[in-house]
Amino acid sequence: MHYVYVLECADGTLYTGYTTDVERRVAEHDAGEGAKYTRGRTPVELRHVESFETKSAAMSREHAIKQLSRTEKEQLVASGEAAGSP
Repeated sequence: MHYVYVLECADGTLYTGYTTDVERRVAEHDAGEGAKYTRGRTPVELRHVESFETKSAAMSREHAIKQLSRTEKEQLVASGEAAGSP
């Protein structure tokens, strides 16, 4: 499976990413070994996850989420729509 996730960083910002292993990836972010963006913003909290059968579908969704405004991302996270633990 392929996953798109949204993290809330310690400074309140939201980060969207792609992975095949959500638990490992969140742990990497928390350890400061994830994306450059999250390195100085730990700890992070997993706020939203969506799963996909193909990498292509997941990457398309990641791009779509990254295009959302902050308000739209907050609504996505709050709605719980398609959210869950893999």
